Amino acid sequence: MTKRSVPILVAACLILANSTTSFSWGAGGHMIVASIAYKRLNPTAKARAKKLLAIPINPCDVTKHSPDFVNAAHWGDDVRPKLGFEYAPTLHYVDYPFSADNTPLPNVPEGEQNIIKALEHYVDVLKNSIDTNEQAQALRWVIHFVGDIHQPLHCATRVDHAHPQGDHGGNLFVIKINGADVKLHTYWDDGLNTFPKSGPPPNYTPPALTRIPPVVTRAMQDHPDTDPDLKLDQPFNYELWSRESEALAKSAVYEGITTGQTPSPAYKTRGIQVVRKRVAFGGYRLAALLNAIWPEAH
Repeated sequence: MTKRSVPILVAACLILANSTTSFSWGAGGHMIVASIAYKRLNPTAKARAKKLLAIPINPCDVTKHSPDFVNAAHWGDDVRPKLGFEYAPTLHYVDYPFSADNTPLPNVPEGEQNIIKALEHYVDVLKNSIDTNEQAQALRWVIHFVGDIHQPLHCATRVDHAHPQGDHGGNLFVIKINGADVKLHTYWDDGLNTFPKSGPPPNYTPPALTRIPPVVTRAMQDHPDTDPDLKLDQPFNYELWSRESEALAKSAVYEGITTGQTPSPAYKTRGIQVVRKRVAFGGYRLAALLNAIWPEAH
């Protein structure tokens, strides 16, 4: 992947500027996925991940706040406003367009970078690179992007007459929560207000690690790893994961809600089960992916 190939930043610390940003799953959702995965890593994968996450890759002011596997999950959003990461925004999603009112679908530019291509690239780095700084960054991206690809609104964009280019994964679809305008994308990032929340702007401090286990336990209880749809024997099938998310965006996220509306109890109940399943699947699959990259020696 060139700039086309994404640039790899080395370990030197730089002075970097901030800008506004938006998040995916929210730090809490990403930490849930990573926590589920970490429990399932084989000893070789766990040791390799620990070694790579100890490397102080650039930007050091961000990386120092996520030295462990679970906190590394939100690094991909933490660096989005930083100089040198201008290439990254389109890597967090693949917007499959669908029309809600027969408005013609927009053309998707050929060769556009997306989350599937990003995962292919960074997994290749983990498999084949001999540069540990490059691998350290790649691991953080992989942990993050496996979470993102399981968020339904990272894999769909709703097209209608008001949004002929799509609603950018629900970012232009505004609903009412407690009387306030909220993006549909944000509502789902927060697990329909059931995931541990980050602190307020401008710092968006991630939730404490102690707040993650109860949500992890519930997600895994409701959606165990015995589900045949998991297909853990296909750890590199990113297309499958994205198409699952696309289907859920159509059948669960956009179904039963209109712009300006407050979600009904039935919508919220159904949606909470969807997000619990997606973070559980994301965690199981992230572990399977890393275990396949770094198999246990026999």
